[in-house]
Amino acid sequence: MSEKETLLRIEDLSVRYRARGADAQAAVDGVSLTVGRGEFVSIVGESGSGKSTTIHAALHLLPASARVEATVLALNGHDTASWTDRKLARLRGPFVGFVPQDPGTSLNPVKRVGTQVLEALRLHRRVESGPGRELAVAKLATAGLREPERVYRQYPHELSGGMKQRVLIAIALANDPALLVADEPTSALDVTVQKVILDHLAHLRDTLGLGVLLVTHDLGVAAERSDRLIVMQRGRIVEEGPAGRILADPRHDYTRRLVAAAPTQRSTRLTSTEPRLEPGDQSSAGGPTPVLGDSASSTGTGSSAVRARSAPTAIGSSPGRATAVPKATGPLLEVRELTKTFAHGGVRAVDNVSLAVRAGTTHALVGESGAGKSSVARIAAGFTSPDSGQVWFDGARIDGLSRGKLRPIRREIQFVYQNPYSSLDPKFTVEQIIAEPLIALGLLPRGPRRRDRVRELLDEVALSREHLARKPAELSGGQRQRVAVARALAAGPRVLVLDEAVSALDVSVQAQILRLLVDLQHQQGLTYLFITHDLGVVRLVADEVTVMRAGAVVESGSVTSVFENPTQDYTRRLLDAVPVGAGTSVAVDAVVA
Repeated sequence: MSEKETLLRIEDLSVRYRARGADAQAAVDGVSLTVGRGEFVSIVGESGSGKSTTIHAALHLLPASARVEATVLALNGHDTASWTDRKLARLRGPFVGFVPQDPGTSLNPVKRVGTQVLEALRLHRRVESGPGRELAVAKLATAGLREPERVYRQYPHELSGGMKQRVLIAIALANDPALLVADEPTSALDVTVQKVILDHLAHLRDTLGLGVLLVTHDLGVAAERSDRLIVMQRGRIVEEGPAGRILADPRHDYTRRLVAAAPTQRSTRLTSTEPRLEPGDQSSAGGPTPVLGDSASSTGTGSSAVRARSAPTAIGSSPGRATAVPKATGPLLEVRELTKTFAHGGVRAVDNVSLAVRAGTTHALVGESGAGKSSVARIAAGFTSPDSGQVWFDGARIDGLSRGKLRPIRREIQFVYQNPYSSLDPKFTVEQIIAEPLIALGLLPRGPRRRDRVRELLDEVALSREHLARKPAELSGGQRQRVAVARALAAGPRVLVLDEAVSALDVSVQAQILRLLVDLQHQQGLTYLFITHDLGVVRLVADEVTVMRAGAVVESGSVTSVFENPTQDYTRRLLDAVPVGAGTSVAVDAVVA
């Protein structure tokens, strides 16, 4: 590639953040990469691997606490290492456009969309109101927004997540850059919206000759779109090359784990790694069991094995006593003809929804944002009441019960939220968080028995005792979600409602949590209502699936029948939107072995 065709060139980049007057460990260490005109390059890796720091350093967007060193840091052939902000402003916008990760925080909520696109235009050129408005509308159309005139007049809160992301693309394209840098632009989006955004980036590359640098933690997503992949771990590049080659023949252990962790790389359901522990069978108690995928690099435990876990404590029994694992005979949790309309806006979130979750199985509820999945989950868990319809648990109707009569049901049905950072009290230690249900439901008094139960629960989710005194901010995303699962298990429930419980996690950490859930279900006979927009995850963990759209059920059945022979166009579109990459024979179990 000639110097003229090279849009971005980085050689031997290192970044360290200063803390309390001293340099911390390098966030980026010796990274070199290039992006050429018309080339689509992706940087992949887990959170903390240095991906975002690398691109922020290239664009000189790091905070003052960062110390940046590089042999070359060049945009459009100009080494910008010593440039001032004023000089860099001549390249930002006209030469390189930047799409940040979170449109919710990147767009000004009190300014109309059109005003924000106009502001980006006027940073680098003089445009009158009339022509400027026409140009801004055109940029919104170029970014793939239908009805750009209407979007121009709207505020960010009136747009969906995918529409907001496309507004950010329009702002990045406002001054016709040659290079587009996108930092996790689809990580929080539904698979169908994700496909639209990535399709559009590829279209811009093909039609405008843009160079695209995509940062993502999902290797499957990146591989399907990219010419080249750059894999980063702990601030270093561990592998790079053509996307097809890396997916088909990953050469570094870390890359193999990332490939294996992608849900789209496995077409069969996960099975437990551990033997079933039946009542009276204590032959493995206290002995080692296969590791669930934790490693020092991903969760910080550094443990190579976890202790055998007992079956759940039966309600009213003594802590730690094994109980029989229920057979999957009939519906344990069932909703019948649910409807729910929210007063604000008169939106019918749930429209005549019925589904049944068999004991000891996983029933997935899938659909795009706004489909009504979480509303159904909250009604099933007793958090909100339906306008009409019924909720049945273990043969008894539970909707409409008073708070006092619903209290025992709360021990049986527990909820795990999408974002563990916001659902865990930041002032509590892990020990206090896990003990919350034991205190709130009056299950165990303060003392040794409660402390022992908390430690047992920590063992069940494969965390070490050193985490007991930590607070949520001191944990990784995967560790926080394990704590959330342990808290949900504290009451000895029979049903877990998991509302997008793995969607915010890196794919390798996601794989570990999914393996954990499968193992816990195998050992304890748990029943899961699993809410997700990711059909790749559904294939890994679910027995049955219900597809929702606009509050209504589109189709329902076994995962095999729905995935292999969908009857509805909407289901087919969801399945078609799942990234498949280039295919590989790497086993998903490699990531948890």
